[in-house]
Amino acid sequence: MTTMAKTVVIEEFGGPEKMKLVDRAVGEPGPGQVRIRHHACGLNFIDVYQRTGLYPLSLPHPLGMEAAGVIEAVGEGVTHLKVGDRAAYTSQPPGSYAEARVMPAAQVCPLPEGISFEQGAAMMLKGMTVEYLFHRTVPLKKGDTVLFHAAAGGVGLIACQWARSEGITLIGTAGTDEKCQLALDHGATHCLNYRDGDFAAKVRELTDGKGVDAVMDAVGKDTFEGSLNSLRPFGMMISFGNASGKVPPFDLGILGAKGSLQLTRPTIFTHISDHATCQAMAAHLFEKVSAGDVTIRIDQRFPLADVAAAHRALEARETTGSTVLTL
Repeated sequence: MTTMAKTVVIEEFGGPEKMKLVDRAVGEPGPGQVRIRHHACGLNFIDVYQRTGLYPLSLPHPLGMEAAGVIEAVGEGVTHLKVGDRAAYTSQPPGSYAEARVMPAAQVCPLPEGISFEQGAAMMLKGMTVEYLFHRTVPLKKGDTVLFHAAAGGVGLIACQWARSEGITLIGTAGTDEKCQLALDHGATHCLNYRDGDFAAKVRELTDGKGVDAVMDAVGKDTFEGSLNSLRPFGMMISFGNASGKVPPFDLGILGAKGSLQLTRPTIFTHISDHATCQAMAAHLFEKVSAGDVTIRIDQRFPLADVAAAHRALEARETTGSTVLTL
């Protein structure tokens, strides 16, 4: 059976106006696949990178990396999901900005009854990113200190709460005093308005000159040097996004000169490419949310047809918390 589903696609790279809402055929799932009917879709900065061509896609291509809904059909060999199950995911390839889609089942996760579709759509990429940052990238323990940029965003507010639940001191940064207060309200120990001056110097003051154990930086070009200057000797710089642009080439020897620093550029998709790891990461996230350690804050909702407005708000740094597209 083939049905039609409204889907957001791009036929060329560019601004938000390049996204088109079209009717697209959705067929039956093959082996290892499921068909899921979405109830809500999540919005992430990676969607902007893909729309603009910073992360190139073959064109034409649908957009969107996370969503939640109900399983409509299951292909051969899929055992962890059945028709009628509530489910959520973040997954390659893009295509979640849609009423329904057929996709690989391995990264689709059963969604607990106590978590809404909007929460599921808003937290899979962001929440599982926080899970790997705190538990799979560098060994962190109670009492450690991290610097987290964009602490009032969707990933940041989850990270603030996650750090608090683990006994980790989180120093956040944000672009306004209001956003700083939002991060503090969600568990950040300190939050610095990066428009007020040299955040690295303030981090040194807050850590008695020692620096932080790890920096978690999705901003990129604008914060990279200051992030390195915020680390203690042997500290870990985790660059996981490019909201301000790509980090330019630099002399690797700088890491030695600044204290034998470590640098990594992970992606969530490497982690979740293994089915068992993906399901374990999702289960850990669901536990945090179900226990009340992490609350998923959704501050913006846009109908799927208004996806261009959602992208403009995200790029203008006008959003806080998570944003979802409603169906």
